[in-house]
Amino acid sequence: MIRLISNLLEKKKKIYRLKNPKKQKLLAILRVRNEELIIADTLDHLASICDGIICYDDASTDKTFDILRQHRKVYAIIKNYDWLPNPEERIYRETQDRAELLQLATEYQPEWILCADADERYLGDIRPFIDSDQSQDIDAIRIQLFDAYITIEDREPFKKGQKLLNFRKYFGIERRDILMLWRNSSDVVFQGLDSREPTVPSSKNIIVKFYCQHYGKSLSVQHWEDTCDYYINHFPFEVYGKKWLERKGKAIHLLSDFDTELQIWGEQLFNQAKVIHPV
Repeated sequence: MIRLISNLLEKKKKIYRLKNPKKQKLLAILRVRNEELIIADTLDHLASICDGIICYDDASTDKTFDILRQHRKVYAIIKNYDWLPNPEERIYRETQDRAELLQLATEYQPEWILCADADERYLGDIRPFIDSDQSQDIDAIRIQLFDAYITIEDREPFKKGQKLLNFRKYFGIERRDILMLWRNSSDVVFQGLDSREPTVPSSKNIIVKFYCQHYGKSLSVQHWEDTCDYYINHFPFEVYGKKWLERKGKAIHLLSDFDTELQIWGEQLFNQAKVIHPV
């Protein structure tokens, strides 16, 4: 029987400590809400790279929390029981939730931390690199993220039990170099609003390496519509809602959201990549 040690973090929020492992090399931090469809595959994917996973469940109403709790490599879960739907709260929580995750992860004294999202799949020899002498002088890594798209010839919805890695055929050439992997340090922090990545001192040695397939726009037509509604209803309209309102009904793509030709995953995509973050 799994031993749950629950500590009150703040009102309507608890920490569930599922395991008390020794010091780890690499931990993942993962923030989720209602990801029952893909979360088991996400955890297995992260388990192939990391020693353990620290999760934040943001008031899920499906079976996400139960799946998290049962996975062998989930060390701890911050469980929020109070969903805050208004735009001002959501844009703040995007950063604050990850800050709380990072704080909890540091208690396990990992050497490295990977900040993951449930709809991302990572490619490359991440763990061998972290374990090698090549990483000794590296402080942080930006991973090259590409968006997957639903197309006319590739529009079957993702089904529970499938593998998300390489699920879609076509990707946009737009590349975001996201700071996802860093050496554990007190000067790496999440701050500001809507921060997917932490701030790192400019003195740090940061490299760009590895790849990420991002499926936030391509699990299914229905998921696309749900994503549009999420940003329309829960984020500031001028920055997010207006853009996503224009995308409703347009899940199936001939071009990327930036009006560029889609490419099959591989060297041609990488060679034609256009970096749009950081700018």
